[in-house]
Amino acid sequence: MIHIDGSYGEGGGQILRTSVALSAVTGKEVHITDIRSNRPKPGLSAQHVKAIETAALICGATVEGVSIGSTTVTFFPQEVKGGYYNIDIGTAGSIALLLQCIMPAAAYSETDLELNIIGGTDVSWAPSIDYLENVTLKAMSKMGYRCKIDTRKRGYYPRGGGVVHATISPSGPKPYNFTEETGDILGISHCSNLPEHVANRQADSAKDIIEKAGYDCYILTECTEYPSTGSGITLYCGMKGAYVPGKRGLPAEKVGSQAATELLNELSSHSSVDIHLADQLIPYMGLAKGGSLTVREISSHTSTNIWVTEQFLDVKFKIQKKDNMMEILVR
Repeated sequence: MIHIDGSYGEGGGQILRTSVALSAVTGKEVHITDIRSNRPKPGLSAQHVKAIETAALICGATVEGVSIGSTTVTFFPQEVKGGYYNIDIGTAGSIALLLQCIMPAAAYSETDLELNIIGGTDVSWAPSIDYLENVTLKAMSKMGYRCKIDTRKRGYYPRGGGVVHATISPSGPKPYNFTEETGDILGISHCSNLPEHVANRQADSAKDIIEKAGYDCYILTECTEYPSTGSGITLYCGMKGAYVPGKRGLPAEKVGSQAATELLNELSSHSSVDIHLADQLIPYMGLAKGGSLTVREISSHTSTNIWVTEQFLDVKFKIQKKDNMMEILVR
């Protein structure tokens, strides 16, 4: 059994998700302690519980300690199986983060895995579903990973109610050396149960900043009436993206400008991926036993994911300075 200190490094839910995901892939039992012990509300939240339960469902695992507030979890995996599953997070918990816990194992199923997930598509402290589809999955497709995302309803905090259908095909990752990709900046600005001008103002503000920086920019706008109320914008170019959710008291122009500024900051570094994508790719690079990427800086999420991945897989990561960037390689 592998023992993981849940307070290591970044010390958040990512350690839990990566540990459970790699446990399911490798078949190695894992015991995780001190989960989110440094957070204002330590232990598992509702979305963490649902992620572990879903991972257990697809690999026939037995679990211990899976309840809200628990700081210790033990996961005993069996064989990963495909099939169709309906998953309701029950809150506005992030659908993208739940998928992060499932996607590594799903690639090693003998048949397709289909998930119909209800929860949050555009919430704080998580990638938006548009980022997952247009940045994360674009990068992973270069490693041979096959996953299709169909966003049927958006879900915002606090009500949730977003609906995403994901189909993941057997597609164990292969080594890939990521390089910088350039081109037009694309995006989607959206709102639900709010005036149409909210989505338009977010888009116009972002576009103005981006075009002044010398880029061509095309942002779709979407105004709908889903069960929950909210807004947000996701921008992307190559394998870099930026997402900013709307919130009460934050002008729509500010939402758009923040997203534009964040993406332009990433593009100016000429790295191959953004700092958020880097940590997401680490487990797949480990499973592929090869590959490389460059990033403008090593985040605590990335260094933590490297540590967790090395606990499960017979690989070592190397970090070295390259020009004005940091390069991560699998040795």
